[in-house]
Parts: sequence; structure tokens; C-alpha cells
Amino acid sequence: MIFLIHSETTDGTIDANLGLPEYSYYFVLRAFRPLLEEMGLTVAVADPEREVDRLARNARRHGETCVFLSFSPPHRTYVARDCPTIPVFAWEFDAIPTESWDDDPRNDWRTVLAATGRAITHSRFAAEAVTRAMGASYDVASLPAPVWDEYAPLHVPHGVPELGRERTLRVRGRVYDSRSIDFAPYAPLRCPKHVHPALPDHAGSRETERDITLDGVIYSAVFCPLDGRKNWFDMICAFCLAMRERADATLVLKLTHHRCDEVIGAMMKDLAKLPPFACRVVIIDGYLCDDSYRRLAASSHYTLNASHGEGQCLPLMEYMSAGKPAVTPVHSSMRDYVTEENAFLVRSHPEPTSWPHDPRQMYRTLRHRIDFESLMAALDESYRVARTDPARYARMAKAAHEGLRRHCSRAAVRDGLVSLLTALPSVGSGLAKVRA
Repeated sequence: MIFLIHSETTDGTIDANLGLPEYSYYFVLRAFRPLLEEMGLTVAVADPEREVDRLARNARRHGETCVFLSFSPPHRTYVARDCPTIPVFAWEFDAIPTESWDDDPRNDWRTVLAATGRAITHSRFAAEAVTRAMGASYDVASLPAPVWDEYAPLHVPHGVPELGRERTLRVRGRVYDSRSIDFAPYAPLRCPKHVHPALPDHAGSRETERDITLDGVIYSAVFCPLDGRKNWFDMICAFCLAMRERADATLVLKLTHHRCDEVIGAMMKDLAKLPPFACRVVIIDGYLCDDSYRRLAASSHYTLNASHGEGQCLPLMEYMSAGKPAVTPVHSSMRDYVTEENAFLVRSHPEPTSWPHDPRQMYRTLRHRIDFESLMAALDESYRVARTDPARYARMAKAAHEGLRRHCSRAAVRDGLVSLLTALPSVGSGLAKVRA
């Protein structure tokens, strides 16, 4: 078996593409690649339209079976003439796009999905949305990115939170620490909406390398701040209100976007509006190498999420694989792996929204509004458990670790992938091409 794989973002462009549409597919492909390499020869293609059919024909001449895995949403997937094509995509809404716009039929995902004949999503929630649009007989698999094996070694069996030990993290980028920021210039009376004051200059540049020290009960959230679905406003405000008298509570926000000045300014303004708080907020705007990213995960006690919807949420899965309980809602893809045993659950309620790539912004689907009071209560309870109930914390850490093993280990994902691939011979090489 030969796997042809493609993501629009590559090793060479990830730094510049952080936070741009579909950038996260690079990380999904990277998580799948070791599993695919165990199962066959894996070849990355840069230009599917020029390469996939040619490589597939060459493979067939040598008696090899070939499949093209496009780590892209359906409307950005090239459907090959001579190679079975499977779009591999994340989706966090209850309905897939079933309308076209901009004179492009691919914006109606049913056009592309009908041409490929099968698809891979990363959650049962997304698979159900595909089935509702394509019919019960459509071949769609729910296969999360297999991240457990990489992060499982960070789990400490029978471990309890070490609250008295400082942790050092190497960072390349700008760091904004509430302990050293004067928020007065960002207060509403000093800083009207149309005024954008300069960011604190002590944060350095995106090329600055430094060590930062973390201590206390550490919560971490990794997200693109320009993605409104991530709902950083509720996350920051709820944390600072719930922990306003707790100087040993730290929230680390690792931002994944290459240009964050405006949104960091907005965060400063919101922090300035809050009542005085003793807790600490650390904003990291820069790149963490794999070792530093894993060190942040290992140093954290909890992973925090307050999103309106998730296609799978790789950071949440990675941290929970490492045995870090979550503070999170349990909607969309998170229904597959978040439970009362491994997380402090946050209530949410459905509300109308539009598909993220629909320029018309028509209300055609639903997202989830976070219950702010529930988020504060979950944060408060998680802090109490870390401080006073190490036995419960250890049980939750183990449940997170084991639950994610069942959900997103290579062994678990391999079984589902093999099942999907067994149907490939019936597809043959006659897939229709959907032209751009």
C-alpha cells in the first residue's frame, strides 16, 4: 500500500502559516504519518493536481495499491482521476455545507464527498453530520489524530500535582506576564475602543529566547486567538474572576498565530477592565519547539478549553493523553473523549451560527454558547481538587490518560483505518474529478 498525503501547510511554511485557515491540518497529518508509515510507503505530495494521478499510475504499473489522503476540508480537496481520494477533515458544526456560493460547486461539500465516495472525520459528531447530508450508506469513518503515543510518556502513574516546585520553560517569542504589566494604559477611560496603545516593550520580539518560570496550580490553553470559536474572552475573564484571590493560580495562554498584536492588545484591554486579581496570566506569542511544548504539557496541572465547537482539539487530546485532567465543555468532538471521570465539565447551549468559510455569514448551523457561571464553578472546583484532594486528582489524571489511549492511540486508530481501506478495491480508479 502506498499512501500519498497532502496538507497545504508544510514543514517549510508552518511558522508563517500559524493561525491561517486550515493550518491545523499540518499537525493532523504529522500525527497520522507515523501510523501510515507502519502500514505502507508514505509519499508527501506538494501539488496534488500535478502529482497524484501520475504517481498512482506508476504505482499500478508496479502492482502497488495507492490511495490519496488529502488533509484538507472537502472544498479544498483535489479529487484524483486515477487514485482513490479520501478527504481527511475536522468539523465542529451539526451540519456540513450543503449550498454553493461564489460559483464554486465544491462549496457544497456533497459534490466533493459524492465524488470521493468516502471520507475520514475526527469525531462521531462530525461523522453524524456527514451521514445526515449524504445518507446512511455513505462510508465515513471517525478517526481522531493518533497523538496518544507521543504524549503518553509524560503521564506519571499514581502522580499527584507537585505544587511547590517551580518549572522552567524555554520560549522563543514574546511573553506577556500579568505580574509585570501595568494595565492602567489599557483601562477604558485611558484607552477608548478606537485607540490601540503600544504593547508592553519588555515582552521582547518573536525571536527573543528566554526562560520563564511557572509555579502554583498551572492551567494551559493552546489556541489561535483570531479564531472566534476558541472564545478566549470567556476563558480569561472566568479564570481571573474565579482565581482573583489565589496568587498561586497561573493561566498560560499559548497563542498559535504569526501576527497577534491586535488580539493581544484586546486581551490587555479586557484584563484592564477586570477587578484586581492576584492570579497570574502568562501569554506566549511565539514558537515552542516540540521539546518545550511537551515540557509545558508536563508542567501543567490542567488543560483549559472554553470553545464554541471543536473538530477534535489536538491540544486538549495531547494534554489529556499526558494525564492532565481538563476543564472543558463536552460538546461537538469532545463528546468522544471527555467524561466526568477525566474532566471538570462546563455547561453549554446551542445557538445559531454560520459555516466559517461562508462569506455570506448565513445562519445554517449551530455552535455552543458557554455557560459562564458553569465555567467559573468548574475552575473553582478544579483548583480545590489540586490543592486539597490529591487522590481525586490522581484518579482523574489516570482516567484522562487511559481514556485517550482508547480514543486516539495508534492501535485504536489503526483498526478503524484498516476497516475503511478494505473497501478501496470496490472503488477502482474511476473517481470523477471535481475541477476547481
